[in-house]
Amino acid sequence: MLCPITSPNPLLSPHITDRLSLHQPTSLKSDNLAGTHVLNIAIVGAGLVGQRHANIIQSLPNATLSSVIDTANSGIEFAKALGVPTHASIEDLLAHTQPDGIVVCTPTTLHIEQGLHCVEAGIPALIEKPIGTSSSESLTLVDAAKRKKVPLIVGHHRRHNPLIHAVKRCIDSGRLGEIRAVHSQCWFYKPDEYFEIAPWRTQPGAGPVSVNLVHDVDLIRYLCGDVTCVQAMRSPSARGFDNEDVASALLTLDNGALATISVSDSIAAPWSWELTSKEYPIYPKTPESCYRIGGSKASLSVPDLTLWSHDQKPDWWSPINTETLMFEPADPLEEQMRHFCRVIRGEEAPLVSAEEGYRSLRVIEAIQRASETGERIELG
Repeated sequence: MLCPITSPNPLLSPHITDRLSLHQPTSLKSDNLAGTHVLNIAIVGAGLVGQRHANIIQSLPNATLSSVIDTANSGIEFAKALGVPTHASIEDLLAHTQPDGIVVCTPTTLHIEQGLHCVEAGIPALIEKPIGTSSSESLTLVDAAKRKKVPLIVGHHRRHNPLIHAVKRCIDSGRLGEIRAVHSQCWFYKPDEYFEIAPWRTQPGAGPVSVNLVHDVDLIRYLCGDVTCVQAMRSPSARGFDNEDVASALLTLDNGALATISVSDSIAAPWSWELTSKEYPIYPKTPESCYRIGGSKASLSVPDLTLWSHDQKPDWWSPINTETLMFEPADPLEEQMRHFCRVIRGEEAPLVSAEEGYRSLRVIEAIQRASETGERIELG
């Protein structure tokens, strides 16, 4: 399997080693990990995403689902079916046991409060994206984690897709040359019943900029450079909702490249990550791509991984050829959980740290503000 290049974080190792030494080894699962301590991981929130994480944890040879924190009947029944104890809150959990890691899958409004509980207890956490409801409140969690030296991961799982690893390696190797432009297209049609079953989705702050675009912004930042300036426009919902249903943004990156983004949840089209990446089987598969990355030597479309370059040197009169990058597919949610286990053990630093989650959220806020006011927003 093609894997990202990560490096151990020596600042985390003593903290993790000291904390793990408090545990007595539990049962071991095979898979060439004999003698390795099986990590006890708790989940907060057993909704659809939480259940996917729980099933992945149960499938790993070096981890076990030790607790579920949920007060809803559906969450309690899910835990009971797995034979896992439940707790009403993180405080209740910590009064009975100290897990090695916690996965936070609750509504965004609870992420900061619950993340701070994990940090205060010295427990590494994987927090679903976005990290919080605002960048200002998210910064309190970022600062607390730094002070306590507790590693946090934000669940931007697309970074863990081996397909994205292949793109990252191609860019970092210099095959594209100097990155000059990036285009991201995120068009799909959410049916009326999607909004009818959850009316909050029709309200301000719940449009496609807030709900969907954070994924694409995070990948642009990860692959091509951080965002220094934002301009944006949006149009009101054609279905009469109180938010936008189409928006476009122009981002200036720290290397001078320009990134353009177009997002809509009311366009019938195949050009979105959901319909092109084959990452999540509930969506129909198409052979299209949704990202194009342009460099001075070559360009790359993603996720079909087609690399375009001229024969000898860049020249629009010379033949241009294609090559397809290769990678070994894997479930990015499972890869993310394996990475979380290595972070808990102090073997790797977080690929998507709390600060990275904060920076991506800050860009989304800038897009929202720029689309409301028409101003050009500089990000320091």
